[in-house]
Amino acid sequence: MISEFQELSDKIDRLAEMTAALRRENAGLRHANVVLAAEKAGYLGLLAEAQQRVSALLDKFPAEAGATTAPDDEAAQ
Repeated sequence: MISEFQELSDKIDRLAEMTAALRRENAGLRHANVVLAAEKAGYLGLLAEAQQRVSALLDKFPAEAGATTAPDDEAAQ
């Protein structure tokens, strides 16, 4: 009977250790998630800036017209 109590006590100790380890791991994962979310937000901001710059550059190009000639056409003339 005493050995059964000791075995149960050992299992409870292991369970408590596992619970503590999982709590530490969970806290680490939550912290990593916060860091990655901030990093993602930064990259999304950079992407939006890049898209705006590309859009501004595209707006500077003249509208494509049927009367324009390609450089190869000019060289052939």
